[in-house]
Amino acid sequence: MEAIDVGALVIVHCREPREKMWGVLLRLDSIGLTVRGLDLASVEDWLRQERAGEAGLIGPSTFFIPTHRIVRVDLDESGAAVDSYADRFAGACGRDAREALMGGQG
Repeated sequence: MEAIDVGALVIVHCREPREKMWGVLLRLDSIGLTVRGLDLASVEDWLRQERAGEAGLIGPSTFFIPTHRIVRVDLDESGAAVDSYADRFAGACGRDAREALMGGQG
C-alpha cells in the first residue's frame, strides 16, 4: 500500500468552493498542499484527448490548495469494483499517468 506522501497520486476534496482535484502530490505541509493535476471533472476529457493523441486543449497544471480548503485527501487506488484514474489512464493510453501529468515538469 502506498502512503499519502510526495509523488503519490491523490484526489483532493476541497471546500469553498466545493471541488475535487486529481493529480501528483508535490508538497504537503501545515500551510497546504501543491498538486500537479486536473479538476476531477476534466479527467475523463483529458484521458480521451491523450488516448486520441490530440492537441492539448485540456492539460494538467500545478496548483496550491491552502489547508483551510482541504476536506480530505484520498489515494488514487483501484478497488474491487473500480479502477483508479491512474490505472484507467494506463489501460487506455498505455502510458504512466504520473509521467503524463508531470509532462517534463519533474
